[in-house]
Amino acid sequence: MTMKLVEQSETFNKLKWLTVILLLTAGIVANYYYGDVAWPLRLLAWMLGLPVVALIGFQTQQGRLALEFIREARVELRKITWPTRQETVQTTFIIAIMVVILAIALWGIDGVLMWLIGWLTGQRG
Repeated sequence: MTMKLVEQSETFNKLKWLTVILLLTAGIVANYYYGDVAWPLRLLAWMLGLPVVALIGFQTQQGRLALEFIREARVELRKITWPTRQETVQTTFIIAIMVVILAIALWGIDGVLMWLIGWLTGQRG
C-alpha cells in the first residue's frame, strides 16, 4: 500500500514538473509570438503567470524542499551581526592602503627582476 502511494506521489510530482515546463515554454513562445504587443502588457502577463508556475513548482517534493531551504536561510540571515558604518569605513580604508602597498612592492619586485633578466641576457649595459 505504501509503495503504491509513493509511486502515485512520484508520478504526480512528474506531472506537476511537466506542467511547469509546458507553462514556461508556452510563455516564452507567446512572448515571441506576440512581440508586436506593447512590452508592458507582456510584462504584466509574465507577472501574472510566473506566480502560478511557482505555486505549481512549490507543490512538488523538490519545491517543498527548496521552500524549506529558503525559510531556513532567512532565519539564518536574521542571526547575522552586521558591522557598523564606522567599522566598514575603517576596514575599507585599511584594505585600500594594503592594496597600494602591495602594488608598489610588486612593481618594485618586477622592476628588479626585469633589470636582473636584462643584465643576465646582456640586453642592458
